[in-house]
Amino acid sequence: MQDGRIIKALSGFYYVQTDDGVLECRARGKFRLDGTSPLVGDRVLCSTESGGRGRIDRVLDRKNWFIRPAVANIDALVFVASGANPITDPFLIDRVSVIAAESDCELIVCVNKTDLSSADELYAICTQADFTVIRTSAATGDGIECLSKKLHGKTSAFTGNSGVGKSSLLNCLLPGLSLETAEVSEKLGRGKHTTRHVELFRLDECSFIADTPGYASFELEMMKSIAKEDLADDFGDFQPYLGHCRFHDCAHLKEPGCAVTEAVARGDIHPSRYRSYTRLYELCAQQNFWEIKPKT
Repeated sequence: MQDGRIIKALSGFYYVQTDDGVLECRARGKFRLDGTSPLVGDRVLCSTESGGRGRIDRVLDRKNWFIRPAVANIDALVFVASGANPITDPFLIDRVSVIAAESDCELIVCVNKTDLSSADELYAICTQADFTVIRTSAATGDGIECLSKKLHGKTSAFTGNSGVGKSSLLNCLLPGLSLETAEVSEKLGRGKHTTRHVELFRLDECSFIADTPGYASFELEMMKSIAKEDLADDFGDFQPYLGHCRFHDCAHLKEPGCAVTEAVARGDIHPSRYRSYTRLYELCAQQNFWEIKPKT
């Protein structure tokens, strides 16, 4: 039995990078029985069967894992956004920021297509939220070196709505990769899903990047279930005001003496961030406490 890391999952097969090369594997039936599945990024133990094909016998402990993108052991989530066709809704970034915070994962916001739009409003929202924000253009190469340096030493996953240029950025970061790209529909304002599976690419000896399928919208199950009482803890720009409300169990909605809403009124917290918080709070409130999934 040898250990390795899953670098690609496609059509029921897992491709495991081992010291001896890449081994094409199937997963043991027990994974289907217990409702778990190996993910790209997983460290696994595998064995070689007759015919040279491998079998994944065990998934080792994970640092974290994500529903969408379906990856594990990620150090940084890179949310690729755009101020031009398609225009990214800040709510999508805020939702991913909560997922990242819940998973003890760094969030990097990459505002791409700056050759078409500087996306000043989106940039202002993200910087005021104290996110790491990098402006890039896959078309001109602007910001690519800065992004590459930020990814050094990390296993990162690129995510974002379809058409924002994730594959184009990867082609810039990894010359010779030649991932498929597609034009964005002017009518629909979104791109085609040129990435159809998750795959891990090596940026350098100690850095890896996962390209993931894009999406046009978020669904509830894409965010790990969290208790509504814990949501504010995942908003970093709320932290200076938590614990200073009139009521100790303040939900930061309409309560009098709420330090968070007062900060919003002063402009210390961007209104867009607060709108995202209220929307996410409503989603979290729809769950019963026994449905909340423990953090992994």
